[in-house]
Amino acid sequence: MEPWNSTVGTDFILVGILNDCALPELLCATITALYMLALISNSLLLLVITVDTRLHVPMYHLLGQLSLMDLLFTSVVTPKALVDFLRRDYTISFGGCAMQMFLALTLGGAEDLLLSFMAYDRYVAICHPLNYMIYMRPRVCWLMVTTSWILASLNALGHTVFTMHFSFCRSWEIKHLLCEIPPLLKLACADTSRYELMVYVTGVTFLLLPLSAIVTSYVLILFTVLHMPSNERRKKALVTCSSHLTVVGMFYGAAAFMYVLPSSFHNPKQDNTISVFYTIVTPALNPLIYSLRNKDVIGALKRVLGRSMLLAHSAP
Repeated sequence: MEPWNSTVGTDFILVGILNDCALPELLCATITALYMLALISNSLLLLVITVDTRLHVPMYHLLGQLSLMDLLFTSVVTPKALVDFLRRDYTISFGGCAMQMFLALTLGGAEDLLLSFMAYDRYVAICHPLNYMIYMRPRVCWLMVTTSWILASLNALGHTVFTMHFSFCRSWEIKHLLCEIPPLLKLACADTSRYELMVYVTGVTFLLLPLSAIVTSYVLILFTVLHMPSNERRKKALVTCSSHLTVVGMFYGAAAFMYVLPSSFHNPKQDNTISVFYTIVTPALNPLIYSLRNKDVIGALKRVLGRSMLLAHSAP
């Protein structure tokens, strides 16, 4: 195969899951509904956390950042996939592909790190409640958020630049929902085995270190919860932690399948399905998981909606 020069303006073709299913119209409608749910639920959660002063605590500050990341992550991928399907035009420029890869890797990596910081927040709240506002003071909280964004963007920049420097052969179909490293490397003319090993090592490190921190936090939390004298406190702690653990399981399960499991163990169709899960389904479910069983969020939502209705009725 002859390599092509990326500067000439040749486009990639994204062959996502909508191109490879029996009922594409039904799937398109489902994805649209999930995207709207992700937009509304994450925006509403962000609004409530911002407006209600009772939620201006570290736990909800981190939760607001998670909603922001989910909102941006799904918006990087889903609108283009839907518009492409409706227009029957699945092309993406070289620059657009690089930008989408960088943003997706940044947001995914930032969420990966943020989830570990959220686990630490729960550990401090349950195991060291008297020192919570010392260990999780605003400066520390902002440092956690900033660290997540900076480390993730640096990692994403390195991988994007290195992946896009390869010469690609005259098979420009990316059999994936979005521009990601594994499907793009399959189009490269050069031997990418060393870089694939580096991606694997980076993926394992970037995923397993935060996951180890999460597991350690929750083991310590479990010991503390089991020794709590009050059944009500024990139940409240377990409910709060179960929401976070559900989100962790969904996120890390999909990420490990894509970046840790060797490519020989999964095919493009499975990758496409998983990509829909972590770019569309998970962002839609995360705010619901955190909100439906959280009395503080539900109470704040009622107060915000109540004030909005009152203002609407009092307006001339």
